[in-house]
Amino acid sequence: MPQISTQEFERLPLRVHDFLAGVPLHDVWAVDLPRARSGITLDEFLRTASACLFTPPPLVRALLNIRLFVGRRLGWDREPAATVWETFTTRLTTSDCSRSLAPAGTCEGLFRVVYRFENEQLLELINRTAHAAALSALVETANGYRFYFGVYVRSVSRFPPMYMALIDPFRKLVVYPSLLRTIRAKWNKTFGTA
Repeated sequence: MPQISTQEFERLPLRVHDFLAGVPLHDVWAVDLPRARSGITLDEFLRTASACLFTPPPLVRALLNIRLFVGRRLGWDREPAATVWETFTTRLTTSDCSRSLAPAGTCEGLFRVVYRFENEQLLELINRTAHAAALSALVETANGYRFYFGVYVRSVSRFPPMYMALIDPFRKLVVYPSLLRTIRAKWNKTFGTA
């Protein structure tokens, strides 16, 4: 469940590349999934496996709870005033809105939907630490499927680079590998693959 190169990710025909032009791609991860049958879409996977693909195990849940506790105490998780930030939904075109299978702004846990296409979903989170976007994409390959998870971070102050550097070891060693294992397990359970 590797972190993959930006070049591999940018070669994919995804809307996000133009949509978030100018927003730094922090990192991107991928997990290969077995072929149950052809034609499975991300939307089908989300609907069948439940919209929430990530059910954190106890260690990740504990880390997230600590982070959320600290965030509440220090005011990190409050959204800045709307005059300070602009949601990514303002970048949606008429075509994007008509293609999206979920309305922009729909809550998805701590995130909000920007768009959900058949094989690509973009969620965003805006708070005092960062304006972040999480991209999920599903691509059918010759041998199965590949699920991509990309993280974009736009600074809202001088704090995000320090904050991201502080949490990077936890994200890279615990959170994202756990997230990708959960996705593989839900895929196997949903589509009956070993």
